[in-house]
Amino acid sequence: MTRHVSRIERPTTQSQRCNGNQVRRELMAQLEAHYNACSVIRMSYDAFTRLVAILRGRGLLRDNQYSFVEEQVAKFLHILSGQGRVRSESFFFRRSTETISRHFHKVLRALITLQDQFLVQPNGSTVSPQILNSGGRFYPYFKNCIGAIDGTHIRVKVSKEDVSRYRGRKNYPTMNVLAACTFDLKFTYVLPGWEGSASDSRILDNALSREDNLNAPQGKFYLADAGYMLRSTFLTPYRSTRYHLKEYSRHPPENPKELFNLRHSSLRNAIERAFGVLKNRFPILAEMSRYDVETVSEIVLGCCILHNFLVDFDPDEEIIAQVDRDLMNNEPDHGLANGAIARGEDGRRGEILRDSIATQMWNDYITRH
Repeated sequence: MTRHVSRIERPTTQSQRCNGNQVRRELMAQLEAHYNACSVIRMSYDAFTRLVAILRGRGLLRDNQYSFVEEQVAKFLHILSGQGRVRSESFFFRRSTETISRHFHKVLRALITLQDQFLVQPNGSTVSPQILNSGGRFYPYFKNCIGAIDGTHIRVKVSKEDVSRYRGRKNYPTMNVLAACTFDLKFTYVLPGWEGSASDSRILDNALSREDNLNAPQGKFYLADAGYMLRSTFLTPYRSTRYHLKEYSRHPPENPKELFNLRHSSLRNAIERAFGVLKNRFPILAEMSRYDVETVSEIVLGCCILHNFLVDFDPDEEIIAQVDRDLMNNEPDHGLANGAIARGEDGRRGEILRDSIATQMWNDYITRH
């Protein structure tokens, strides 16, 4: 009988007597022939070879007399899968822990260099297909919407002096990561590094003012949850109004605000789906206590770049379906009861824009029903 496994196995006793190069060649051959490479390196072998070709072709990683690019990337991806650590990779690949660690950081730096290719902010010149082809649910109301934003918390290990700054809503220290995505679940902006106690609005303010800023083109807007301030470029849902999708499954919307919130929620949850797929693809994001905060930030950014690469070349429909089920059964709290209140002239413009969309949407809804 064939014994199926979901990991790379160290070569047999006979192979163990071979030198390290032979062992590594056998490991890579086993990966290529593996019936389910996704369980080992979190992507198909075809996607793996494409990624290697990009990194090698752009001169970001090179073969040398001691290791090929394929080996370096495979070790890196196996660690991201949550199955391997530096010590275990050292055991399997017959490399020193220093070499494994050096290769991991080398591949990570190479990946981050690809952010200009794989993390691209929208310019708003075209309407998202997910909006345009929505059968009238989102178009023309959200035709100027270019994506959704939200934050997610990644557990980190910090010194005792920093614990209070990094402990927010969780009972343990976290990093608050701000991200924006398009409606095909691709990240377009990622800002890791903020301590878990920092508010979403504070992080967004920083993202808008920094040199590598989050860009909101003139006349375009993102969807955000109620934890953010309403602005003309960031539309939030109406407060004290039904919002969760499950709340509308049996009771349809009864007024313009409820209809706006329903469709806002349906469209905005792209960012929650993107985070869900990201964390399912790369289980290392759930446990990075062995890395310092700076390295965690780099790993988060690297995983987001890989996520976008895989959306194009190796989407995993099973993961997406599982994430959708999880979100439907466990919808997060969007802070509608105590969300941020619009302030200033731009907040007023946001209110006017939101009201105009809700009114137009409701009038069309009444006509059709």
